[in-house]
Amino acid sequence: MERTELDCVVVGGGPAGRTPPSYLARFLRRVLVIDSGASRAAWIPTSHNHAGFPDGIAGPELLRRMRAQAERYGAAIRAGKVAALARAADGTFTARLAGDGAETLRAAAVLLATGVVDREPALPDLFDAVQRGLVRHCPVCDGYEARDQRIAVLGAADAHCVAEAIFLRTWSRDVTFLALGPGAALDQGDRRRLAEARVALVEEPVRAVGIEAGRLASLTLASGRRLAFDTVYSALGTVPRNELAASLGAATGADGRLVVDEHRQTSVPGCYAAGDLVQGLNQIGVAMGDAAIAATAIHNRLGRAARP
Repeated sequence: MERTELDCVVVGGGPAGRTPPSYLARFLRRVLVIDSGASRAAWIPTSHNHAGFPDGIAGPELLRRMRAQAERYGAAIRAGKVAALARAADGTFTARLAGDGAETLRAAAVLLATGVVDREPALPDLFDAVQRGLVRHCPVCDGYEARDQRIAVLGAADAHCVAEAIFLRTWSRDVTFLALGPGAALDQGDRRRLAEARVALVEEPVRAVGIEAGRLASLTLASGRRLAFDTVYSALGTVPRNELAASLGAATGADGRLVVDEHRQTSVPGCYAAGDLVQGLNQIGVAMGDAAIAATAIHNRLGRAARP
């Protein structure tokens, strides 16, 4: 079994995972990124709120550019999956890659950028619906593009989902909140908040989500009634990919995301985290900023540069 010695192994290939290799390589560190190919950024048709791209940039193109920049300085980004992560008595880490006879990496530090997984509505060809703007996930990112549209918000009967529906009133007068889940019932406070914000409320269960005429999102309710919207926001929440962190004993918050200090170090010394896996705003710019802080902290923690 081959064993590779590194200063840092980065797990995850989204914006939070592709920022550190440029920093660390320029710090003359030996760094390798393991990318499972599951970045949420790869689903972004065009991001218009990422600074420096006034005409917008597609998620895959942004990832391509970030990879090219890292590789220019000698960093490597490899397709694969980390099957297991462990911390040795001397404080170093071993990362075992998936696959028969797979390589084991040994690193002085590890940076987790594994992100989160969206809970998605049951929709055929979801990727195509996202590319068309019929299904959206982040009003902070693209609420502007949905201005003056008929917007549906699918969410649980809780205050967080209600807040997202109200937030979307920033851009549209026609927002409908559909409370999902078995026995879902909003409390009186949430009902009042929706009414005051003039957000329509539908509490009848949604039986199906589809596409009409290739441009409208169609929701069929349990009664058979059909509602059509220009776009549907999924406020069904996310699930953090925190399994590797959990195996190290890293502390998490109530939502399952990792708790980090001001240097983006987790409760496990030498293990850092950045991006959506960390508590905070799910934004590309935030992920990149987190990663830059973590990469610099890792370099400083390791002492002098890797080369004499």
